[in-house]
Amino acid sequence: MDRMVQLLVVQLSLVFGVAGLLWPEKLVAVFDVLMFPWPATYKLVRANAWGALLLALFLLAAVVAKLHL
Repeated sequence: MDRMVQLLVVQLSLVFGVAGLLWPEKLVAVFDVLMFPWPATYKLVRANAWGALLLALFLLAAVVAKLHL
């Protein structure tokens, strides 16, 4: 069950990462709400998308490493 939660987090990270790279204009409104005092820019959305993709890769590597133990 623990692996299922980790895999769900990997999938969510992948979804937000790809969405941020392909459709940053749709995520700017979400980032405007989440980061209230600061304005959300396309550069910020793309940086967070790359971060989400890297997080997904690291979490996937952790799940695969646990499977091989």
